[in-house]
Amino acid sequence: MDSPALLDVVVLLIDIPAEKLRKGSLGTIVETFDNGNFLVEFANLNGVTYAMPVLSATQLMKVYQEPIAA
Repeated sequence: MDSPALLDVVVLLIDIPAEKLRKGSLGTIVETFDNGNFLVEFANLNGVTYAMPVLSATQLMKVYQEPIAA
C-alpha cells in the first residue's frame, strides 16, 4: 500500500467527535509534515471546508479510483 501524499483522497478510519468527523469521511491531503502527519481538508459537496485536522497515517486510508496497472 502506498503512503498518502499531497492531494491524495483519503478516508478517515476513526471518529473524531471534536472535529465533527466520523469514520468513513472523505478528505484531501493538503499538506504533509516531516513527522509523518498530514493536514487533511474535509469539505461538503459544495466545496465548503468544515474541518482541517492534522492526522497521522494510521488514522487514514488512501482511496484508489483506478485499477492496478498491469
